[in-house]
Amino acid sequence: QVQLVESGGGLVQAGGSLRLSCAASGRTLGTYALFRQAPGKEREFVAALRWPAATYYAESVKGRFTISRDNAKNTVYLQMHNLKPEDTAVYYCAAAKGLGGAFDDSPVYDYWGQGTQVTVAS
Repeated sequence: QVQLVESGGGLVQAGGSLRLSCAASGRTLGTYALFRQAPGKEREFVAALRWPAATYYAESVKGRFTISRDNAKNTVYLQMHNLKPEDTAVYYCAAAKGLGGAFDDSPVYDYWGQGTQVTVAS
């Protein structure tokens, strides 16, 4: 059974940076992603990394966020720079067994983390 454990959320001022970590236990998976959900809004795609190294980003975070992976630690990272108040949300790590499907479509993903809160103060 795969478990995803997120960490690294917190409170930061606008313009600041945070790095989220998503540690995966169990098998190595083909696609990892981060989604986020703000209060009163639907969950939305943020970034994905598909084996071996293809990356995808939502337009709203391009140039500010970077997704990466440490294979030795089986951990995915989301480095976030120049954070804005509209980035405030609960961020969820997700993983899919395979390499197919739309990377920004949440039903593609088989496993989900518990979420970590990111709050950006203006």
